[in-house]
Amino acid sequence: MTDIPLHQQVLHRIENGVSWITLNRPEAMNAVTWDQRERIITLLEEATTTPTTRAVIITATGKGFCAGADLRNAPGTDERIPGDVARTIRLGAQRLIAAILDCEKPVIAAVNGTAAGIGAHLALACDLVLAAESARFIEVFARRALVPDGGGAYLLPRLIGPHRAKELMFFGDAVPAADAHALGLVNRVVPDDDLAKTARDWAERLATGPTRALALTKQLVNASLDSDRATAFAAEANAQEINMTTRDAQEGVASFVERRSPTYEGR
Repeated sequence: MTDIPLHQQVLHRIENGVSWITLNRPEAMNAVTWDQRERIITLLEEATTTPTTRAVIITATGKGFCAGADLRNAPGTDERIPGDVARTIRLGAQRLIAAILDCEKPVIAAVNGTAAGIGAHLALACDLVLAAESARFIEVFARRALVPDGGGAYLLPRLIGPHRAKELMFFGDAVPAADAHALGLVNRVVPDDDLAKTARDWAERLATGPTRALALTKQLVNASLDSDRATAFAAEANAQEINMTTRDAQEGVASFVERRSPTYEGR
């Protein structure tokens, strides 16, 4: 187990309303430990509840974005009993993916290198995915005779359809960034040296936007994938009802009427 303090294994800073969460264990290709997952989840929850934080970036140092889960020293691994594996997944990988999906601020993945296993799902759960040209995505589970976890079988079919999702999961082949873009797994591929700048530009643009409207939009889009039309339409109407009570919505309407650029506060 590394002796590096946890806050150095997962770096965090806030700049211009953007919460930067950076995995920083490059010697392990940023495989995520139990403690690191807990820190990431906490930081995502803090982003939701902190009004001045208006966007999130998840990225990493070195050549790997995240090589998957590092389960060494995870709770409950010394003497396994029935239920331990399912509990570990529920409390670990699934909580991590849910924290991204449930975060009320836009979350951008800036994928700097290999994203494998839960590392791929960590990226794909984000609202927007930027990939460096050297990045690649690997559904590595089948190579180890494992079932995809961390929401993979939920996320992938919704992004690329069941046939392509099965192809990636059955074979476990590495998908280069350009191919991932063609499949629809990522929004944009950029040169490696431009990744941080592009992520910053996107996040800071979101951080000056109507934060509550974006949060409600995220909820509507995510829920729509599991909803029928009547439920989706009702949720849309309710979301707009809530949104119209915000300062930003009032500012947006006023700026349109007054023919000027809006200034949003995130409230």
